[in-house]
Amino acid sequence: MAKKQLGLILLLALVCVPFLRADDKPLPAYQIADNTFFDPSKKEEKKEPYVFGVEYRIEAGYVQHWQRAHDISFPDMYLHGIRLGATFTFKLPLHFGLQTGLLYTLVYGQNEQHWRSQDVPSVQTEYISHRVLEHNLTVPIRAYYTIPLWKQLNLFFFAGPQLHIGLAENDYMDLHLSDPTKAWLESQAIPTAPYDRMANEIVRANIQWGVGGGFEWDQYRLQAGYDFGLNNLVRHPQLSSQYMSEWAWFVSFSYRF
Repeated sequence: MAKKQLGLILLLALVCVPFLRADDKPLPAYQIADNTFFDPSKKEEKKEPYVFGVEYRIEAGYVQHWQRAHDISFPDMYLHGIRLGATFTFKLPLHFGLQTGLLYTLVYGQNEQHWRSQDVPSVQTEYISHRVLEHNLTVPIRAYYTIPLWKQLNLFFFAGPQLHIGLAENDYMDLHLSDPTKAWLESQAIPTAPYDRMANEIVRANIQWGVGGGFEWDQYRLQAGYDFGLNNLVRHPQLSSQYMSEWAWFVSFSYRF
C-alpha cells in the first residue's frame, strides 16, 4: 500500500512540473556596465606640451650697454657689441619655466672727455678720447611664462636678475692735451695712459634686474629685454654722490637643440 502511495505522488509531481514552468515569466536582461568608464587607462589622455624637463639652447644677439656716471672723472658712455652663449631652461607646469646659463658679452664704445685748459695762453680745445673695450660673463636667472598662440607659435615673457662678471674694461686713450693740463690731471690721479678700469677702479660684479619677452616658433626664439643696473660700480668713491651703474638692452636669437 505504501508503495502505491509513493508512486502516485511521483506521478502527480511529474504532471505538475510543466505547468509550473509555464507560469514562470522571463526576467529582463540586466545592462552590463562599461568598465572603461572606471578604468583611467582606457581614457584618452590630454596632450600637454608643457611638462617637466630641460631645454638646451644656444643664443646670439646684439647688446647695448649704457654706463651712467655721476661725479666721477669718467663720462657717460654707450657701448655696442655682441652676446654669445648657451642657456638651459627647466620646464615647469602651467606654462612656466626657469632659465639660467652662461653668456659672453663683448662691447665697444668711445667718447670724448673735455677739460679746462691749464695752459693760460692756449685757446685750443683740450680733451681725452676714450675708446673702451669691455669683456663680461653673464649668468641670467629668469622666470619664463609662455602663452600658446597658434600651432607652434608661442608668445613668452620673462623677468629676473642677472649677474655680469667683469673680465676686463680696457680704456685706450688718445690725448689732446697741453703739457700743463696733462700734468694737472696726473696730479689729481686721473689716468692719462691706457689701462684696465676693472683693475682697481670699477667693481667687477654688476647686478641687474631685467624684463623682456619675445616669440617662439618650434625650436627658434626671437627675444628682447632691458636690464637695470642695481649696484654702484665705483670701487672707491670719494664722495657719497659718486656712482656709476651699467644698464643694458638686447635683442637675440636662440635655437633649441
